[in-house]
Amino acid sequence: MILNRFSNRREAFWRGIRDALGAPVLVLFAGMVGFGAMGRSHGFDAWMTGLTSLLMFALPGQVVMLEMFISGSSLLAIGFAVILTSTRFITMVVTLFPQLHRRDRNPLLYLWVHMLAMTAWAVSMREFPRMSPKHRLNYFIGLALPCWLIAPMGTVLGYVVAGWVPAAVTLGLVFINPLFFLLTFTEVKPWINRIAIGLGCVLGPAFYVLDANSSLLLTGLVAGTLAYVADRRWLRPAPAEVLP
Repeated sequence: MILNRFSNRREAFWRGIRDALGAPVLVLFAGMVGFGAMGRSHGFDAWMTGLTSLLMFALPGQVVMLEMFISGSSLLAIGFAVILTSTRFITMVVTLFPQLHRRDRNPLLYLWVHMLAMTAWAVSMREFPRMSPKHRLNYFIGLALPCWLIAPMGTVLGYVVAGWVPAAVTLGLVFINPLFFLLTFTEVKPWINRIAIGLGCVLGPAFYVLDANSSLLLTGLVAGTLAYVADRRWLRPAPAEVLP
């Protein structure tokens, strides 16, 4: 049921900012601190490391790019690998942005979509059903903007303090963001999402043992497919029959 939580778009925007200035910003900041430390430990300069967080704003893709640069991979291979890790944005876009009000579906979305990340997507998917469609874009912008702006700051800070704490601690911060995403997404009501996450947790280690290089892709493909089949066969209500 859609609730009229906000009286206008400005109120929705500021609510998004308030929701961001807590766990979403903190976990994203921690992950970018870890990435900044990783960049310094592998000999990258502060400008390049910080700009990747501002211009790419996709932590898995940033890590893949950095590691492939280190290994001496070609630019073509690096580009392909980064694109492959970013395919998740396709499903994120097609599930989130159609929920916006029709008048907000305009060319400006090409600007706002740059701020889309796992954190903002998961929180928006949880909160959108509780607000009117006309307020959803403003809420998303308020939520995603602080996360995007804090990313390069966290990266530069991690680059600066890389030598102050053990490397295992700073690099471990990279995994806080995916963990927060999982915990947030379990609150989304459809059971298909929870089934997919549970299957991924079970199948991921098994696929890693079989083939570490393809384990992430196989886990997502198999767990997502099984969850979809379970939803279609047993969970989703049958469509109502329309009598002539």
